Amino acid sequence: MPDDSRPRVEPLRTDRGLDARPDRPALVGFVADSKSEEAVREGLHDLTSDELDIRRGGIRAAITAMQRQATPKMLIVDVSGEERPLSALGDLANAVEPDVCVLVIGEIDHVDFYREVTRSMGASEYLAKPLTRDAVTRHFGGFLSGQVRLGQDVALGGRAVSVTGVRGGVGATTVAVNLAWNLGVAMHRHTVLLDPDIHLGAAAFLLNVQPGMGLRMALEMPERIDALLAERAAVPAGDRLHILASEEKPSVAANHAPGAAAAMLDALRRRYNFIVADVPFAPVSLYQDLLDLVDQRVLVMSPTLAAIRDTVRLLTMPKGPRQEQRPVIVLNRVGLPGALTRRQVEEALKMKVDIVIPDQPRQVGNAATLGEAAMKTSVGVRVAIQELARQVAGVRILDDVATASSRRRGGRTERRGWFSSKRTSSS
Repeated sequence: MPDDSRPRVEPLRTDRGLDARPDRPALVGFVADSKSEEAVREGLHDLTSDELDIRRGGIRAAITAMQRQATPKMLIVDVSGEERPLSALGDLANAVEPDVCVLVIGEIDHVDFYREVTRSMGASEYLAKPLTRDAVTRHFGGFLSGQVRLGQDVALGGRAVSVTGVRGGVGATTVAVNLAWNLGVAMHRHTVLLDPDIHLGAAAFLLNVQPGMGLRMALEMPERIDALLAERAAVPAGDRLHILASEEKPSVAANHAPGAAAAMLDALRRRYNFIVADVPFAPVSLYQDLLDLVDQRVLVMSPTLAAIRDTVRLLTMPKGPRQEQRPVIVLNRVGLPGALTRRQVEEALKMKVDIVIPDQPRQVGNAATLGEAAMKTSVGVRVAIQELARQVAGVRILDDVATASSRRRGGRTERRGWFSSKRTSSS
C-alpha cells in the first residue's frame, strides 16, 4: 500500500529559479524627467521583445508601486531630487523582493556616491544624468539581455531571525507570530514565518491558517529545495506574509536530512526580505542548524527564576557565522501575579533586557481564539513588537559617506548590500 501520510508535491526541477514565476514582470522603470525617460526607452528598445514599462516618477513613486504589485526582475529607479537618496534606496529595498536587479539613475556624478549605491546598497549599476541612449545601452543593456549577471560570490537574500523560548510556555510562538505579522502586514515587507516543528508547531494555528504541504519533503530532501518550492509550500496569511509550516501525525518520523536548514534558508532568502523562524531549543539537529545560520537570535523569557537560569545558559551559546550581535532578550509577561519584577530579573541576569512585553492574558488569549495577531488589539504588545522589529531589522545605512568609514576594520570596509545582500571588501 502506498504511504498516503507523505505530502504530495509536484516534482520540481532544482535548476528553476524565480524567473519561472509568471507574476513577475521583466522590467519596470521609474524616471523623473522626459529626456531621461526617452534615453532609457531608446537605449533598451532593441534588447527585448516585450513592451517597456517605463513610468514617470522618482523613487518615492517606485516605493509606493512596489508595495502594491509584484516585484519585477529588473527595476530602474530615479533618485534625482531626493535629499537623502541612500535612505530612499533603503526604503525601496524593504518594499521589493531581495533578488531584484536594481539599476539607479540620479544627478550626483561622484565616485564616492557611485560606490555607496553599488557596494553599500547592493544596486547593480548607477548612471549619472544627463543620460544618453548609448550610455543606457552600454551600462544597463547587459542586465536586460542576460549577458551580465550577479557574480557567484553574491549571496542573495533577506534577513533571517530566530525566536526561541528559553523554556516552554514563555510565549515565544506568540512573539514570533506578532513579529512576522508586523514585518509583513504592518510594514509591508516580504516576510515568511517558518515553523520547523512539523508535529507540535502552533504558529499557523495562532493566525488561523491551515498549514500547507511540502515542508516535510523539503526537510527530508534538501537537494530538491528551490525558491519555487519554498513559496509553493508557504501559505498566505496576510498582506506580504506567508507561513511555512506543517502538521504531521505524531507517528510520522521527522527525518531531517543534513543540510536541510541551510538549503531552506537559502531558498527563503531569495524570496523574502525577512524570515522569522519559531525555533524551539531542543537537541534536534535541524533546530541547532537554524539557530546557527540565522542573522539574529531572539530569546524569549518570562519573569521567573527558572527562566533566568535558562536564559543565562542559552546566552553562552557560540554565535553563528552571520551573527554580529548577542541575542535580543525579550522579557514577556511582565506584571504576572506572583512573578519577579523587571528590576529583579535584570539584577539576576546582570544585564538589561532589550524588550519588555506586559502581561495581558485577556487580549493575548482573545487574539489566539480569533486567530489574529495580538498586537492588533493590545497597545502594550504592539509597542514592544514594533521595537523588537526595529532592533532585529538591521542597521539602516544613512546618507553619509562617513558612516561607511566608521565600519572600517584593519583598512578594509565590510558592507552588506540591501538589494542583493552582497558582502564585499574594498581597500
